[in-house]
Amino acid sequence: MPPLVQPDNPPGRPLAGVRVIEFCQVAAGPFCGMLLADFGAEVIKVEPREGDAMRQWPPITDGYSENFASVNRGKRSVALDLKRDEDREAARALVLAADVLVENSRPGVMARLGLGWDWFAPRKPSLVYCSISAFGQDGPRGAEGGFDLTIQAAAGVMSVTGEPDGPPVKAGVPLSDFAAGLYAAYSIAALLNRVRSGGPGGRIDVAMLATTLAIGALQTSEYFGTGRNPRKLGSAHPRNAPYQAYRAADGYFAIAAGNNKLWLQVCELTGARELADDARFATPTLRARHQVELKEKLEPFFLRQPVTYWLSLFGPAGVPCAPINGYAEALADPQTVHLDLVQPMALPNGQVTRTVTCPVRLDGRNVPVNTRPPSLGEDTAALMDWFRQRRPATD
Repeated sequence: MPPLVQPDNPPGRPLAGVRVIEFCQVAAGPFCGMLLADFGAEVIKVEPREGDAMRQWPPITDGYSENFASVNRGKRSVALDLKRDEDREAARALVLAADVLVENSRPGVMARLGLGWDWFAPRKPSLVYCSISAFGQDGPRGAEGGFDLTIQAAAGVMSVTGEPDGPPVKAGVPLSDFAAGLYAAYSIAALLNRVRSGGPGGRIDVAMLATTLAIGALQTSEYFGTGRNPRKLGSAHPRNAPYQAYRAADGYFAIAAGNNKLWLQVCELTGARELADDARFATPTLRARHQVELKEKLEPFFLRQPVTYWLSLFGPAGVPCAPINGYAEALADPQTVHLDLVQPMALPNGQVTRTVTCPVRLDGRNVPVNTRPPSLGEDTAALMDWFRQRRPATD
């Protein structure tokens, strides 16, 4: 099959030469595909004729969704109706000419379309077939669907997010979606290594419930060790203090005095020297146990000065601290600029916007990423021409 990869994809990346066929919509699956594309894989996104539902999500710039663009850069797009025989056969041929299939439909959907693991396994033993779903491919909840919100709720995240007396709150970033995408990309890379070593491909089952529980390692270990559910602490830490957001004269800032040396620095710099001799605050564990009292003692000192004062005091002294940034401020942070994270992104409609590119450096340099997302079905004609030319040989 001739490559459909964009000619401006930078060469020499770790997954160069790997072809991935992505049957995914919205977030978890597309994020996985984008991570593979960032590292050099040729990712061909198979969309329904109406397109990935995320193409309709605002903000819309001259008819193109910037949300969609943010998790679909560096891919190609073919639009197929997988219920039509010819389109389904073209999709099968595309997968048989690839190394990886990624899908995030409900369990059973791909099999009903004739694109399941059982169809491909005997025909392409080296194929890495990755399924991302809410609860996994089997089990008592396997058939259920789910979104980031419901998985955060089911996996415990919402029980530890928010203020102690407040209502349930989800994390502001879609942790469950992106954790699943990260685990999927990691697992695909691991299985590709097995294939390259002469072993078989295989099926990867990524359950959002499972990956969200996995990144809650500190919370699950707390439960295993105590037999009690972890509780909501707002911005505070269950095992350390002062380690949370505090109010200053003109707003809030975060401070993380994570050991006794830093704690003594805080006492000295705030003028709260008497707190250093308070038995309730002698160790990180004791400070965490009495963190409500500690906040009541510390915050009156912080209220005397603005946020910038405390940052200018704690930062040079080596006490980790930060303003509570919005994304505008975070993107403009000097370190963000130094890391060259924000790059221009040309949309297929000709508009130029920006995106946060691959955050990993390899060999001291940023990973060169093709930031252009695809227009819907821009490679469908090329795929169908290729398929029709080769079909007589495979019928």
